[in-house]
Amino acid sequence: MLYADTPERVEKRLARLGADWAMARAIERTQTEPASSAGSTLQLPPEAFTSDALGLERLIGRNNLTPVAFLEEGVQVSRSVGRITISGPGGGHGTGFMVSPSLLLTNNHVLRGTQDASRSKVAFAFQDSVDGSPLLPAVFQLEPLRFFVTDRALDYSLVAVAPRGAQGEDLSLFGRLMLSEAQGKVLIGEFVNIIQHPRGEPKQIALRENQIVDVLERFLHYECDTREGSSGSPVFNDQWEVVALHHSAVPKTDAQGRPLSVDGAVWQPEMGEQQLAWLANEGVRISRVLGALHEVPLTGEAARLRDEVFTARLTPPPGSSAPPMAPLNGESATRGTNGSIPGTNGSQGWTITQAGDSTTQFLLPLRISIGFDASSFSSTAVLAPPPALAPVPPAGRPDVASAVEKDVDAALINHRVAQERPYYDRVADAAAREAYYANIRTGDGDALRRALTKLLAESHEPQPKYKPMRLVYPWVDLHKDGQLRSIYSGKDFSAEELIRADATVAQARLARVQELLLLESTAGPVEFEAEFDALEASMPFNCEHVVPQSWFGKQEPMRGDLHHLFACEVGCNSFRGNFPYFNFPNFEEAVREACGMRESVGFEPEEGKGAVARATLYFLLRYPGQVGDVAREFPEDRLPLLLQWHASEAVTEYELHRNAAIAEIQGNRNPLIDHPEWAREIDFSGVWP
Repeated sequence: MLYADTPERVEKRLARLGADWAMARAIERTQTEPASSAGSTLQLPPEAFTSDALGLERLIGRNNLTPVAFLEEGVQVSRSVGRITISGPGGGHGTGFMVSPSLLLTNNHVLRGTQDASRSKVAFAFQDSVDGSPLLPAVFQLEPLRFFVTDRALDYSLVAVAPRGAQGEDLSLFGRLMLSEAQGKVLIGEFVNIIQHPRGEPKQIALRENQIVDVLERFLHYECDTREGSSGSPVFNDQWEVVALHHSAVPKTDAQGRPLSVDGAVWQPEMGEQQLAWLANEGVRISRVLGALHEVPLTGEAARLRDEVFTARLTPPPGSSAPPMAPLNGESATRGTNGSIPGTNGSQGWTITQAGDSTTQFLLPLRISIGFDASSFSSTAVLAPPPALAPVPPAGRPDVASAVEKDVDAALINHRVAQERPYYDRVADAAAREAYYANIRTGDGDALRRALTKLLAESHEPQPKYKPMRLVYPWVDLHKDGQLRSIYSGKDFSAEELIRADATVAQARLARVQELLLLESTAGPVEFEAEFDALEASMPFNCEHVVPQSWFGKQEPMRGDLHHLFACEVGCNSFRGNFPYFNFPNFEEAVREACGMRESVGFEPEEGKGAVARATLYFLLRYPGQVGDVAREFPEDRLPLLLQWHASEAVTEYELHRNAAIAEIQGNRNPLIDHPEWAREIDFSGVWP
């Protein structure tokens, strides 16, 4: 790690550890290597590798041996970490930690404002004891009206905590974590430790094997295990200094900063959050949080509380009261004005014992030596504000507008090129159809179904992701007059009109999704998925899945399969929802929306019944067993309805064009369009679960 980070950062890190380059390089050498041969490789013949040469114990890889005191100190600092619970609508859990006698630090996306904070509590000691039984937590109300500062860009919130808990507990029992703006607290390649409440569970720790992989201007990236509810956790180095405020996971991105999917393609919101490829976890550098906090204009009591975050003062250990102090190493000394023992080079030393111990019989002494650089402190021991930081956009956050605009440009180019092509080449398509079904034999309904399912699956290559702006509107769903036509209402639209309308929706979605990606937050995978579903429902595209996405869990390749995607204005798309198709008696006389009629039993479209029936029958053949397993989906007793709509409306040139265009893009075809007569022969009984 001496070479993984910048020399300047390494220098600061070594200085903070009280080491220098000579010592650091010496540690790199093997025990048997002479100092003069630093960097060379020690050569021994195979027969020399005996226990005499090697000893009986070895360090495997890097040295992971750590003093036991490391664990004891970890227990001490963990007491200042608590679980935040937000009550009411949109509530959940997060993590926070005390950074002054009165103030708790967490993420902005955990506590967005005073309203969230006012209905929130923090529980300390929400954890298991050594015998596995739960401890009794101490619960404190948050008091944002007394103090609340938040910063969305740096994703932090600082809030006051009530001095007394629900059972009269004293907040001071849980101490505080000292924060420092000093540089050199961690390097790329070092490990960090995160104390957290994942999913709102009892306190847990991700210990040591969590490597720093990048240090950015405002963020640290590290490989570490966290879960929803871990947001707001302190990230520690091995000296138990807070180096970052954990806030989110970071998706993998391309050179343009666009998030990537698990298959390496550029991720789009319509793919679903389960397709995101994740790079690392991310924490906000604590020095950046403190720098921003300095700049917040505060007066009176609020300013005093803020200043306590920067005040270097020793807090008595949990469970103690005005602990007695004794000289270090048994030497006599004169106490300073704060009860400490002056040391050399500006250091101060304390020996602290548990309450009730005498100064002559220590049961658990804790010795602390703190060095102060006088040039870094004012007369009131408050760190001087650093120079104002210029705003830096978060790394890995794509430019939403430019990303969507590229899709718009590509879609419009595709549309212009498509208009120069023949709308439907009947001769060429007949030859393609004959070649496609060359090995299909009729005469046995079950065998025909199985053969078609196999053919549709094997020839479905490539499998495009769901992107109607690029794949549906420019060419596939055009009518011969060059217009798009709503599958349910029959209303006409230009391709550019729907492309730009969906671009506006995509831009709004992507902006919101970027916020969600930052917010590992109080929401877990289930809650995130619910927010994502609500986002899509509130901002739908002008594209209809005739087999609703909820019926197959929005999974690919079903979601992007062009055979069941049709242009459909937002109003009709939302009106249909995920209701199954249905035939209403006396439909013509019924009061209905422009796109059809809907009741609790189902939805009957105004237009396009034959086309949607054939698209649904294709889906049943291509994905047998994927729908029909719950009452709301398409049950087997609705098959006659599809067959009736198929028979009552003949295949049109529009559908022939669609089928040929889709075959060019994703390889497979719709047998019900190519051979409408097969609908009477295919045994569909095997397509339901």
